[in-house]
Amino acid sequence: MRCDRCGKNTNDFSVSMFNTEHICVECKEAEKKHPLYEEARKAEFEAVLKGDNNFPGIGYPKNDTGRTTEIGES
Repeated sequence: MRCDRCGKNTNDFSVSMFNTEHICVECKEAEKKHPLYEEARKAEFEAVLKGDNNFPGIGYPKNDTGRTTEIGES
């Protein structure tokens, strides 16, 4: 498969905490360093506790100042 974020071919992937992209290990490690990662992780955890197993995430930030989607937008 290809990483949805960087396009690299990979056999090891996970789903982003920010959105529903399937991302490679390198992109996941970079994502974990993002300042909004904990916010994204907590939002998903709270959604699952409420029974939302299809939470789309808070939106992947384009950079440190913007998001591709706003929180609460689907």
